[in-house]
Amino acid sequence: MSGHSKWSTIKRKKGAEDAKRGKIFTRLAREITIAAREGGGDEDANPKLKLAIAKARSANMPKDNIERAIQRATGGLDGEDMVEITYEGYGPDGVAYLVDVLTDNKNRALAEVKHAFNKAGGSLASAGAVTWQFERKGYIALEAGGADFDEVFLVAAEAGADDVVDEGDAIAVYTPRELFSAVEDALNDAGYKITDSELRWEPTNDSELPVDKAMQNMRLLERLEELDDVQSVSSNLMITEELATAYETAS
Repeated sequence: MSGHSKWSTIKRKKGAEDAKRGKIFTRLAREITIAAREGGGDEDANPKLKLAIAKARSANMPKDNIERAIQRATGGLDGEDMVEITYEGYGPDGVAYLVDVLTDNKNRALAEVKHAFNKAGGSLASAGAVTWQFERKGYIALEAGGADFDEVFLVAAEAGADDVVDEGDAIAVYTPRELFSAVEDALNDAGYKITDSELRWEPTNDSELPVDKAMQNMRLLERLEELDDVQSVSSNLMITEELATAYETAS
């Protein structure tokens, strides 16, 4: 998963910059609202809400914003009728994409995602055309400072993790979908600071391209993730050291 962990590192750097400008607060608030609507407003009894709130806190989202997002779902405020959708598509040179969307306007979301693919020379795909190339995995990022990699590995492995990766500024733990909460709880109980955790799509095969062609896909990844309705984007593009350096230099 090393090629895909590089994209996680790039996203964390960009996410920190976006959080300073409040750019991601709308997206995080929507995620909290739909989690509360589905499972109730008590985070201790609603794992999905607990996860969404943790992500919001890690982005320094104000407490009042979090509470308003929960109230919107539980009847304290007028809410939006939001739905979750996963779009499938192909980028330049056939790179596979899954785009998770949370929106109150399906027509707008579809138009924006479709435009992003078309502008990059890609296209949307029919349902099922791409998902077979991915599997749902748990992803947990720990603050690297002060954490011993070998100790993290032992705790995570004992709880059922699939893989533990040193990403430099963080330690990433990958889990089977069904053991995601158990591994997260074990890491919390061991005292590690979790900076991000989510269920995400991980590719089962990689598409490695020359840097010039891969950069077209990197720009598509960025363009898709900048859409307000998009919660996450996954692709099977292999991000090599050379590609990561080229992208960060161009950004």
